[in-house]
Amino acid sequence: MKQFFIQTFGCQMNVYDGWRIATMLKSRGMTQTENVSDADIIILNTCAVRAKATDKVFSALGRIRRAKKPDALMGIVGCVAREVGSDAFRRVPELNFVLGPQSYHKLPQILDNPDTRLLNIDLGGLEKFDELPQMTTAPTVSYIPIQEGCNHCCTYCIVPYTRGRELSRSFDDCMRDTLHAAKTGAVEICFLGQNVNGYKYTDENGKTFRLSDLIRETAKIPEIMRIRFTSSYPTEMTDDLIEMFATEPKLLPFLNMPIQSGSPNVLRRMNRPYDLDQYISIVEKLRIARPDIQISSDFIVGFPDESDSDFDETLQIAKRIGYINSYCFKYSPRPHTGAALLPNQIPENIKASRLALLDNTLNEIQRSFNISCIDKTLPCLYEGPDKTGLHAVYRTPYMQQCIVALAGKSDAPTMANITITDANKASLRGKFAE
Repeated sequence: MKQFFIQTFGCQMNVYDGWRIATMLKSRGMTQTENVSDADIIILNTCAVRAKATDKVFSALGRIRRAKKPDALMGIVGCVAREVGSDAFRRVPELNFVLGPQSYHKLPQILDNPDTRLLNIDLGGLEKFDELPQMTTAPTVSYIPIQEGCNHCCTYCIVPYTRGRELSRSFDDCMRDTLHAAKTGAVEICFLGQNVNGYKYTDENGKTFRLSDLIRETAKIPEIMRIRFTSSYPTEMTDDLIEMFATEPKLLPFLNMPIQSGSPNVLRRMNRPYDLDQYISIVEKLRIARPDIQISSDFIVGFPDESDSDFDETLQIAKRIGYINSYCFKYSPRPHTGAALLPNQIPENIKASRLALLDNTLNEIQRSFNISCIDKTLPCLYEGPDKTGLHAVYRTPYMQQCIVALAGKSDAPTMANITITDANKASLRGKFAE
């Protein structure tokens, strides 16, 4: 029986893509291995959002080609494949296939014709969702992509190039996948899209569906206990979606809503068409709708021509909103983006110092929030055992990791009320509530 090895880099969309690729290969009688030297086909499922992410892929390819079996097939799929195209074959001559994020369903072609080279980086649309087999067993937390691509064209972002313009899947297709996940093991559904809250699909009868409709319908499924979505664009946070936080208890009181910068000047150069007052107003509406809601964000520091005062505005908005968890990155010029051509690129040492300052500020906010959870009892979802096997790892409604001693329990319940007993910046500790 032939074996495959797959390594996934990047976002939750890539995680989902990796699951579907694995399911497709298993349906052809292959088994998955964690040992690259045992594999008959090696797949790197890639992310191109930052230059460092692309570099990681080619660094990994260098290690793999020395470790793999001589006749093993090797290739890349996903955003890096779309970014570099046929040049990947020049950089790594041993590659057998290069497939973009909307073409990985064509992988069986290389299995049927292993002596050929396969290149397909077309932006074909949504065909892959129809052509790939359904997963036979869904993860407890199941990702359901409802969109591909993005229309916002932020000047730093390569996604419109690597994944194309924004396409929303049909409401019925999204719900079909959601129901299948619920019936095969899912307890939590996370809807995915590069601009997930901009989901909009009009059916043949002229009825238009939004993300709020998907949430409302999913909440009716008894097996589903928790619902969330990522990643959100601020101006797409419409009133009907905000109202869902007030009316639907299965929707977690946690939202990632990237602001990227606190400087109006930087936001304008990023082509992020909202001002700080508008962003703050959205947060205030969310907090009125759901008083216990918490917000996380994404930040880019060192964007071209970012001044010290621009960066200080970012620090101030982080403190004002009080983000409980955020992803912060140094600006990375990407091909096919407008910002890569802007003057006044910021030196790496200044980017690094600003990133450290922002990280410290956000870490203190996160630590304070975690400490504020001590003595609270939260409904948590089981994630798995820790490395010792003596503790269970749970996720709170705010996506904090919580470590709980099993204390003689043979099985950790899938959902449990956990009383928080201790906290630091990274995680919580708790005990099963009486």
